[in-house]
Amino acid sequence: MSDRDPGVILATDVGSTTTKAVLVERRDGRHRLVTQAVAPTTVESPLEDVMIGVRTALTRLERVTGRRLLDADGELARPACPEAGVDLFVTTSSAGGGLQMAVAGVVRSMTAESAERAALGAGAVVADVISIDDARLIVERIRRLRELRPDIVLLSGGTDEGSISHVAAVAEYVAAARPTPRFGGAGKVPVIFAGNRRAREYVRDVLGELCDVHEVANIRPTLEQENLDPARTAIHRIFLEHVMAHAPGYPELLRWAGQVVEPTPHAVGRMVKLLAAARGAGVVAVDVGGATTDVFSVVQGQFFRTVSANLGMSYSMANVLVQAGAAAVLRWLPYTLDERDLRNWNANKMIRPTTLPQTLRELLLEHAVAREALRLSFGHHCSLARGLKGVQQRRTMADVFSQTPSGECLITPAGVELVVGCGGVLSHAPRRSQAFLILLDALQPGGIVQFCLDRAFLMPHLGILASVHPSIASQVFWDDCVLPLGTAVAPLCRPREGQYLAQVRLRLQDGRLLCDEQVVGGRLRRIALAAGEEAWVEVTPVRGVDVGEGPGRRVFRKVRGGEVGLVLDGRGRPLDLPPDRAKARLLLHEWFRALDAYPPAALAQEEG
Repeated sequence: MSDRDPGVILATDVGSTTTKAVLVERRDGRHRLVTQAVAPTTVESPLEDVMIGVRTALTRLERVTGRRLLDADGELARPACPEAGVDLFVTTSSAGGGLQMAVAGVVRSMTAESAERAALGAGAVVADVISIDDARLIVERIRRLRELRPDIVLLSGGTDEGSISHVAAVAEYVAAARPTPRFGGAGKVPVIFAGNRRAREYVRDVLGELCDVHEVANIRPTLEQENLDPARTAIHRIFLEHVMAHAPGYPELLRWAGQVVEPTPHAVGRMVKLLAAARGAGVVAVDVGGATTDVFSVVQGQFFRTVSANLGMSYSMANVLVQAGAAAVLRWLPYTLDERDLRNWNANKMIRPTTLPQTLRELLLEHAVAREALRLSFGHHCSLARGLKGVQQRRTMADVFSQTPSGECLITPAGVELVVGCGGVLSHAPRRSQAFLILLDALQPGGIVQFCLDRAFLMPHLGILASVHPSIASQVFWDDCVLPLGTAVAPLCRPREGQYLAQVRLRLQDGRLLCDEQVVGGRLRRIALAAGEEAWVEVTPVRGVDVGEGPGRRVFRKVRGGEVGLVLDGRGRPLDLPPDRAKARLLLHEWFRALDAYPPAALAQEEG
């Protein structure tokens, strides 16, 4: 069987700490997820060979499935036969911290921001952004570039035919830093120049002997244009040819995968794009990890990705508390807790960051922190998911430095119709309604929004599969990987408590009326609609209330059920808890009880 019609597919994701292997087989005309296996990643000392972890994961798959994946020489068995081998092997990687890049540009809010978007969209971790209008001293910028040891430097700046002096200054920063490869060796650090084409010769003269310079089309040829694809294409090519070729064990993995190993976030981004294209609507995906939180979105046909590198649920939990503030975390607790006790609990968590909550009180604390980590990360994401800045403004360099950001955020509460969550705090929540509420409270989408979980974070595997077989990737995602949580109807308004906002009628596919309910200000209401069930919802808002199509306009849409069902959310947008802590705790009890998120008796005991 050929790669054109693969019957057995093996996909691996080589992460920073674990390597996950997934086996997909075609059965009865449809591709189904068979099983998965996990092994420690072995890219670092003392093993320093990523293939040890890959082969271990495959050996564990063999034990579970009985299918032989490796031959006697330890090579991947191909092609597939009834009891052995695979037809297609694909892989992604974020081992060793993933693709780490430094970005340099002229103006932070213009060319440097466009370069950052290009790097993030290519699946990189942007370690730092250097610009002429950087508040740091020049010597500090140079020292930072030297210490980072990035895999790739992306250098941008200036519109075509514009002045080259400021672009030249940025190139000289890089030259003064004399960056060295992260994995050592005699090679040079690749520098992609995606700036003013008139400055190319100067950049070559300054950096040619120190770095491996690659020239691509300008990221911002004019203030009104942003051209990210050439830079992203170059990043992918250089990632394979320069970075992966020198990483421990990766040449063999490249050979197995036909010289294609994608950065894990880039594969996830492709899957998000595939979901958005299939629905013709905005999609947001969030991955809440132990140290970082990634946010992906496709809105108005544009793809965005951000990495909040210090916002996570284990190693970075203390930073969530610092950035959000103790009061922001405490507001989500349905019981009384002193700020000192919160900080003590957080300190203990930092001593043992991988410990899991043992009591309901600890679980509620973790969920409160998760809401703030997601809220902060999504806010960071929205700050980059903007239109171009600097358009139709002053054009002299002196004026550009003093201008305020003008790009409007492209993500609106009513612009998202699908939210996909993943990460341990969501996937392993004891009740699915807990994960639903965390996503709903933190992201606060409006209108009619579907929520689901990628329970085992298989979006990287399916994203790389989608590069060759998008229909198979989409089918496996919905059939075997995603857990539908349900759909929320959330009017966009700031209601009074008890205010009538909208009438909701839900009819099953056969025309039967399932419910005829009101959306009431300040309240949550849950309507059972099982996973796999579809129904038509008709939402008629009162004058001035928007449910996605404009104030007062009726919405008629097909919705999907899930573990939670259909949720009528009348709490308003933005969602504000009362400053009175006692009143806020009463509201939280009501909301948790409405969705059966936590045991009521246990909640009452905690409050007592």
